[in-house]
Amino acid sequence: MKKAGSFFSKKTLIFFMIAMAVVCLPSQIVFAQLPENSTDVRALDDASNFDLTKDFRIEKTEIKGGSELITVFAALKGLKKSSDETPKDVPLVSILRDTLGDNKVENDSLRYLWMLTYTKPCLLQRASAFIPFLYTRTNNKKSVGDEPPPALLDMRSTDKQMWNKIFWIVFRHFVLNDMGSLARTPSLHYRENLKNYQKTAIVRALALISLYEAANNTKILSDSELREIQARLLVSDSFFAPLMQRENLDRLYEKGVTQSRDVLAQNWELLRQFTESQGLIFEPLSMPDGKTTHAIVWTTQEDISANQGKDFEGRFLNVKNPWKDERLTNWKGYKEVRWYDAENRQVEPNTPNATSKTLIPLGLYGLDFPKIPTLLVDFRDTRNPKKREMSKRILDDFTRALSISRFGNFPFFVGKFVYDYVTARRGMDINQVSRFQSYSQLKLLLSLNASLDSDFRNEISQRLEVVSLNPLENNLDVEVELAQKQYANLMAYALREDGLSAKIEKDRREEMVYLKHSGKERMWFAMGNFLSFGLYTHREKSTPELMAKLDIRRQLGYHERFLRQVAISSAKPEIDSNLETIRASLQFIAENGADAGDKTVKAISKIFTITAEENIKKLCLDSLYKINRPSAKKELLALYQNPQTDNQTRSISLNYLRQALKDNQKISPTDATFIAKLNND
Repeated sequence: MKKAGSFFSKKTLIFFMIAMAVVCLPSQIVFAQLPENSTDVRALDDASNFDLTKDFRIEKTEIKGGSELITVFAALKGLKKSSDETPKDVPLVSILRDTLGDNKVENDSLRYLWMLTYTKPCLLQRASAFIPFLYTRTNNKKSVGDEPPPALLDMRSTDKQMWNKIFWIVFRHFVLNDMGSLARTPSLHYRENLKNYQKTAIVRALALISLYEAANNTKILSDSELREIQARLLVSDSFFAPLMQRENLDRLYEKGVTQSRDVLAQNWELLRQFTESQGLIFEPLSMPDGKTTHAIVWTTQEDISANQGKDFEGRFLNVKNPWKDERLTNWKGYKEVRWYDAENRQVEPNTPNATSKTLIPLGLYGLDFPKIPTLLVDFRDTRNPKKREMSKRILDDFTRALSISRFGNFPFFVGKFVYDYVTARRGMDINQVSRFQSYSQLKLLLSLNASLDSDFRNEISQRLEVVSLNPLENNLDVEVELAQKQYANLMAYALREDGLSAKIEKDRREEMVYLKHSGKERMWFAMGNFLSFGLYTHREKSTPELMAKLDIRRQLGYHERFLRQVAISSAKPEIDSNLETIRASLQFIAENGADAGDKTVKAISKIFTITAEENIKKLCLDSLYKINRPSAKKELLALYQNPQTDNQTRSISLNYLRQALKDNQKISPTDATFIAKLNND
């Protein structure tokens, strides 16, 4: 009875703690109506301060064995100490592409992506990351030694990644759980810190690649390669992400981009309207390509004097009432003078009849959260955004420490459901999983944006360091030094005989496993890799025959993805697609496509039905014959049996079906019986 009562008390305590957290949260329902007498304040266009063609450049390094290393350099104008100082030209992103030593785009394969500011944590950082409820940075990494930097992203799509996730789940529930909360909680806390550290680096890497392409109209990566990286980031937490088809990644990317644009536009307008309704000044902050990802809210000393004691609606902005804050009357922090005309538009200081105003920053916001803008910097209370940042982590660590399961504890399940529902429904600036991405983008913006005053940029950077929760991260200035050192190490590693060329060779041999072994056999290989903590990885012995098969397999994958995309997006290939490219892909399938998949069969069948080009139709029939799958022969049989099919197509289909039966191709028993009867007739 004593144990039962203790357990009930624990459950009751949990339920009431969560319920009280929900009740005590500030109400933040958003009704951003534009006031009738709102003041139109024109913000500066930050993008006009950039010369993108000079701010970014790339270097390409050929790697022995048939690959290339591409590095993006950026001029970090935001880190200049003075206006006459030359901006730092810093290597930030490197990408390794395996070309198999030729000029064919079709067999190229992206291998690794390095964000050169991303490092292996030092011993003290790792130890700090294990400590539950420690939400601060303890120190920076001082040296990277001579080792090559860790790859941020491995672009290989292998089922080994999925099996590793399965084995981790098993290990977590059947090993860590038995070891008790003292062992489980630190392990899960470290894993989450490590995952968030990696994601923030990927966000910046992708942003830099996109900025370079926007600046120079030059493709470091093809559209499909860039989309694949971004889409894999979006699904990185998904269980079946390693097995997701490329065309599904493309659709996911399009959906993600559309949602991101909608969210940024909505939050931009919401924050502007609500800011102006409170008599404050809204200023967007743009990336070098003009994309607005953050915004600053200001007040003026003149308004503070005029609005003393005035009511302030702060639920949406999440800052204290500036009209009742005595600190702002004698503000000692950063402030700047700007000039405005009679219509309250910002103008140059020497404009006739312009009046000066002294601006004081109140808050800096990220615009990428689906509900409302997120407060990233509160210039009067640094701990305000930190407490909001900590809200989700505290709840997660609390449940881990008490070994609480959402599905195994009904009071907790109810309390968590109510908490999630209320915070999501009311758009509260707490418990937000996307906030760390906003911080990552803001650090990048600060390093690239030269329009901000250096003192103001330094103040924002210092406040961001206080807000940071992840002990594995380093501050901005340290990251620049580490990036330069890691680039030197990476280049040295690329030129070594046992360096990148040897690594690429091992990757190719691992890729050859898919050419020789079934999924069941690969599962055992993956289990061996996991149980040996990565020490064992099965690889095939490289031979000229396997290299030739690997080349064909890569090209086949390229053409399959293209035809599937055409089938999804095209209504009439003669009008909305490139017929020559379609013809080339079909020709390759007709010659080398025996191993093409069922989705490719459906794509080719659809292309056959929507095109009027006889040559394309003929290549579709050739491809369906070549693909050694029952679904391909079923499509040919359906064309033969369709009374609306023209005689020439029926004749070609019948000949291919008879030949497929003669060649012992894969045909369903029912279809094979029917084709045999046709032969007898």
